Amino acid sequence: MVNGTLFAPETALVVSVARPSRLIVEVTAGRAGGSTAANIKIEPLTQGQPVGQPAGQPVAQPVSQPVDTYEPEAGAGELDDLKLLAHVAGLGDVTVGANAWIAGPSAPARIEGIGLEWPNMPHDLNLQYAVKFARPQRGDNQFVPIGTFAGTRGRALAITGFSLEATGPGVDRYAISAETIFLGAPALRVSGNRIVVSGPSGREPLVGLKLNLEERRVQAAPLAPQQPRRVEPVNQIPRLEGRVRVFRSRQSAAKTAG
Repeated sequence: MVNGTLFAPETALVVSVARPSRLIVEVTAGRAGGSTAANIKIEPLTQGQPVGQPAGQPVAQPVSQPVDTYEPEAGAGELDDLKLLAHVAGLGDVTVGANAWIAGPSAPARIEGIGLEWPNMPHDLNLQYAVKFARPQRGDNQFVPIGTFAGTRGRALAITGFSLEATGPGVDRYAISAETIFLGAPALRVSGNRIVVSGPSGREPLVGLKLNLEERRVQAAPLAPQQPRRVEPVNQIPRLEGRVRVFRSRQSAAKTAG
């Protein structure tokens, strides 16, 4: 047997399931134009009597084990649709996916504007973000919804601060993190539902940015294990012992005497 395929007669496959399931059997010919006639026999298997268990003693019920269940995960395509756009000095608009650097350690450059695009964003999640400059500008440090460009283009105004906030009923299903590099400062990684980053003095230009979004596997509370229950034998009716006595009525006794 290879990969669940039975190639010859008298071969068998053992299937173990933990919940009600459906077994699908497909019969294919071994060669082109060959026969697909087959005789399939399905037999339930039992484990027999436990070792060391007396034959007449009732068997205790097994203890139910906790089962780890998880909420359904979002498709990989949903997370891959998240795009980060940034206007970089000397390069113009640059777009990358999640967990990818714009500028960054290998090619630091001043970032002047940021925008997020997520066409298939889950309905139970909302993202908004804001940018900050060294000198107050219009729209400075004001949150904008996803799909909106925050910052400037062609004005040589580098971003000195970045904020990202996630809200909505499904926010706990996602882990959001940002890695940033400000000029003259080491790389900084921050994670959480609200991210606020800036340089040591708050005036250093942002020269590298990477965003990452992952879905957490939320584990449901395990079922409480049940204590084993022993089946008590049914009490038998006590057997009467000794001499059997027959009681007759007086009327029956008179008829017998006559």
